[in-house]
Amino acid sequence: MDYSSLPKVELHLHLDCSMSYDVVTAIKPSVTPEEYRKKFIAPPKCADLADYLTRAFHAVALLQTEEQLRLVTLDLFKQLKADNVIYAEIRFGPMLHTAKGLTPEQVVRTVNEATEVGVRQTGIQAGLILSTLRHYTEAQSMQTVELARQFHGPGSRVFGFDIAADEAAYPIDNHIRAFQYAKAHDIPRTAHAGEARGAGSVWETLRNFEPSRLGHGVRSAEDPELLVWLRDNNIHLEVCPTSNVQTNVFNRIEDHAADLLFRSGISMSINTDTRTISNVTLEDEYRVMESVFGWGPEQILKCNLEAIDHAFCPPEWKSRIRDRIERAYTAQEG
Repeated sequence: MDYSSLPKVELHLHLDCSMSYDVVTAIKPSVTPEEYRKKFIAPPKCADLADYLTRAFHAVALLQTEEQLRLVTLDLFKQLKADNVIYAEIRFGPMLHTAKGLTPEQVVRTVNEATEVGVRQTGIQAGLILSTLRHYTEAQSMQTVELARQFHGPGSRVFGFDIAADEAAYPIDNHIRAFQYAKAHDIPRTAHAGEARGAGSVWETLRNFEPSRLGHGVRSAEDPELLVWLRDNNIHLEVCPTSNVQTNVFNRIEDHAADLLFRSGISMSINTDTRTISNVTLEDEYRVMESVFGWGPEQILKCNLEAIDHAFCPPEWKSRIRDRIERAYTAQEG
C-alpha cells in the first residue's frame, strides 16, 4: 500500500526532538553529519527511556532564542508537509528554553506565532501542547499549566497540557495540582504513562490526572481489566511503535502491543513521537504496522479517524479533516 499520498494525523510529536540536519546546521553550522547522527539520533536500541532522552539534551541546547525556536518550528512544518500530515499537535516544555534569558511567556508566544506562519505556508492545521516534566517541582508544573491557561483560547494555537520525561524515575505527586487546575479551566489533557512503567502507572495517571488521552499507554496491555476500562471510557492511546522498541518497552517490534490494543477495541493512533531521535516518519510507522502485523488501509484509516476524533482542536475542524481523510481513502481504494 502506498501511504505517501494519503493524509495523516499526528497527535504525539515533540518539537525539540524533531530537528532535521538542515535546521541544526542553520543554527550551528559546525555540526557534521556524523556528529548529527551520533548526538541527535538514537540507535535502534537504547538502555531505557532515560538513555533515549539524552539525545534531546543536544537539541534543547540549540533552542534558546526566539529565532532558533522559529526556525525549528517552521522546519518541522516542512517535514510534516513532506509526510502529508494534514493535522498535527506539537508538544514542548516551555521552561526548557529559558537558559539564555527568554521568559517562558516569550517561548510560548514565539512558537505560537511560528506555528501560525507554518499553517499559512503549508496549509497544515496544527495545535500546540505545553508539557510539564516529571522531574519538575509543583511550582514549575503550576507555572507551565498557567501558561497553558494564559494562551489557551480563541486566536491561539495552544490547545492542551501534558506531562512528559522519565516516568520511571519520578512520582506523579508534584503534578496533581497542575492537572486539577487544567481540568478546572477546561484545558484538554494528555499524559505520558504506560511507557517506562507498567499498568499501575497508567491507573494512577488516570485517577489523578483524568486525561482524555495517554501518551504511549502501551503497557496497559499488561492488565486486561485496564484494557476494558480504557475501551469503555474512550481513552485514546497515542502509540509510537518505533520509539517503544528503542526505549526497550518492547524487545522487538514483533512484541509490540499495538495490534493487541487495536483488536481489543481501544481508541488509538500511530505517531512518530520524535522524528529525529527515532529517525522515522509516519509513513515509515505505517509500513512497519503493515509488514509486521498485516495492517492495511482499514486499520490505518481507523487510527487516523480516531486521532482526529480525539484531537484537541475545535469541533468544526474535526469534521473537515475527517471528511478529507475519508475521501482520500475512498479514492485510493477506487
